[in-house]
Amino acid sequence: MSNVRRAHAAVARLPEYASEALGLALFMVSACGFALVLEHPGSPVREAIAPSALRRALMGLAVGATLVANVHTPWGRRSGAHWNPAATLAFWRLGHVRTADALAYILAQFVGAATGAAIAGLCAQGALADPHVHWVVTKPGMYGWPAAFAAEFAMAFVLFTVVLWLSASTRHAGLTPWAAGALVALYITFEAPISGMSLNPARTFGSALLARDWSGYAIYVFAPALAMLAAAEWRVRQCARTGRVIPGCAKLLHRAEDDCVFCGQRGAM
Repeated sequence: MSNVRRAHAAVARLPEYASEALGLALFMVSACGFALVLEHPGSPVREAIAPSALRRALMGLAVGATLVANVHTPWGRRSGAHWNPAATLAFWRLGHVRTADALAYILAQFVGAATGAAIAGLCAQGALADPHVHWVVTKPGMYGWPAAFAAEFAMAFVLFTVVLWLSASTRHAGLTPWAAGALVALYITFEAPISGMSLNPARTFGSALLARDWSGYAIYVFAPALAMLAAAEWRVRQCARTGRVIPGCAKLLHRAEDDCVFCGQRGAM
């Protein structure tokens, strides 16, 4: 492909890149907002719900619901709703995403996460800096960094394996965002005390940048990326053994009426 054609292709995909940034920005605003409601000392909700485990469960439901709703939005359906550099790398390994698009998506994700955290901070007028909220920074918990790394790896591997299995199924593909949202809700409820529950280098970057707290940041870069790449590699080898083409697409929700830059589908609408 000539440089001119590459430039034209990049410009044509700007709506996808912008949609990816927008989706993660809105996710960060939502996560920060729910954290303020549930954890800030001045919140009447925090006073009314004393058990931290119950507040985590509510946070999990809120974040999981945000993910599901975001996937179904016009921007989520347009970009494919990766919102995670680790997921984009894994889809690239599967051959579902071109290198140029993968790099642009990853850049958009980091920009979106930082922008969303900044917008939430402006709206909260300093409340996100409270130690009980701390810009929803993810950091190793009570068992230290080895446990945090292991937990992030295991969660990311299971999540992406489920996404690959469901999204490639003609019968169950529509359940993909719901399953991802349910897993995120469960992870936040039960695992957050161990690693803070990130699964996402860009999401953690947005919080760390605004909080100026990079504690254990390498965990949240390498554990999810290695785990999702491992899940993708497992799928590649499974298909190679059976001689099948790698199924699925790089969208969490692939509908017939939507255009798709990954598989070249032209929407039916």
